[in-house]
Amino acid sequence: MRVSLCTITFRHHLISLGEIAAWAQSNDFQGIELWGAHARNLAQQPDRNAEWLDGFGLSVPMISDYLPVDADPETLRLKTVELCRLARRWRTRKIRTFAGNRGSLATSAEDRRVMVERLHDICAITASYGIHLLVETHPQTLADTAGSTLQLIAEVDHPFFSINYDSLHVWESGADPVTVHREMKPHIRHYHLKNIRDRSDLSVFEPANVYAAAGRRTGMTPLFEGAVDYTTFLAELSGDPQIDASLEWIGNDCLDILRRDRRQVRQVIDRREPLRRTVNF
Repeated sequence: MRVSLCTITFRHHLISLGEIAAWAQSNDFQGIELWGAHARNLAQQPDRNAEWLDGFGLSVPMISDYLPVDADPETLRLKTVELCRLARRWRTRKIRTFAGNRGSLATSAEDRRVMVERLHDICAITASYGIHLLVETHPQTLADTAGSTLQLIAEVDHPFFSINYDSLHVWESGADPVTVHREMKPHIRHYHLKNIRDRSDLSVFEPANVYAAAGRRTGMTPLFEGAVDYTTFLAELSGDPQIDASLEWIGNDCLDILRRDRRQVRQVIDRREPLRRTVNF
């Protein structure tokens, strides 16, 4: 399994991509998942690209962004083309977005039809660049439950449409991440790995809180100290060196947490040292 860190981790830090890359290289990461905002800002630095990152032995597995799927078609087309060009610069074949901003139960049949049409149109553009569109399993979107996500895959029906599997959010929906993973595996091209102390803390991942510099971080936990059983889940992924996963840490003490989580992920994947799952309350 190839493991990346996410630049969204450093959204409130005064740290350069060069510093992040050097740290990632020395801590056994294989890639850096670029946040869309960072990818756009780096466009002003022509010497920062895939070839430059090659020097660290790293790659960009995915650019994670928020395409305006509710905007007018021309605005959506222009934003998609811009993101595809950024993806080419970093030599990645995956861009991540969300399937709207309303849950499946709150979406009418007609609004769902429009969203499916928009996602299909985006895929037609990304496919022309050889890039896959990944929709993330996430609350308050059409990929908020296993049933709705699988239905969405069938409805969009495009070979360049895939899933970014966020295990925590699948668990948040009330489903078992391992069981859903087995159903959805043929359509998954990337994984986001993060954890939470308790179901009552899930509000810390709401966008308004995550993006606020003074937002609450209490409840975010290291990967193997939370409510989601990652020892069992990662056993499902072991043995496949082509899997891409990102440690999506967005809490405090980022370097210490990422260093520890990366080491423990390797232990589980390599089965060198079984980890006991602990839950802190």
